[in-house]
Amino acid sequence: METREFLNIMKLAENLKNNTRHSWTSGGRRESVAEHSWRLTLMAYFVKDEFPQADMDKVIRMCIFHDMGEAFTGDIPAFLKNEQHEQEESRVIYEWIDSLPESYSGELRALFKEMDALETMEAKIYKALDKMEALIQHNEADISTWLPLEYELNLIYGEEQVQFSTYMKELKAQINQDTLDKIARKQEEGQSLNEK
Repeated sequence: METREFLNIMKLAENLKNNTRHSWTSGGRRESVAEHSWRLTLMAYFVKDEFPQADMDKVIRMCIFHDMGEAFTGDIPAFLKNEQHEQEESRVIYEWIDSLPESYSGELRALFKEMDALETMEAKIYKALDKMEALIQHNEADISTWLPLEYELNLIYGEEQVQFSTYMKELKAQINQDTLDKIARKQEEGQSLNEK
């Protein structure tokens, strides 16, 4: 790849550092898209023993690239995203992929088609982890950053995506317990304040 083209791709990818998500960090600031993608990639690495039959290098590539469209569109929270948003993100990512040298465009086009179809073990793992990372981040953030709808959404979000795997269902159950514990602590704090 020519050095200028390489640098142009890095400039585009830098948008993922600047574009923030709906999620907040435990440190009290908005999370960037890049941070979400990085930890999602880390999650894929650390579940590889649970899925010995899967091509985890491919799952890691899916995690790296899955939100690349948001370098163009920015992030739209899942509870606000509609079909039109999905189509626009898909359009811009495939236009970008088609602009790359063939050795990259062919590989990335196939990767995105596999992610979109959600039929392979690798695509299912990536998608489930994507949902779980968002929930973990919500549980790590101060509960004051949650919208009222997230008290219920955190418990049901990603439920469909984990059904293919016993391990993923167990992970979701543990995350749900963390959510319930967080909500209970807030309620206890509210009661103790009312008692004073």
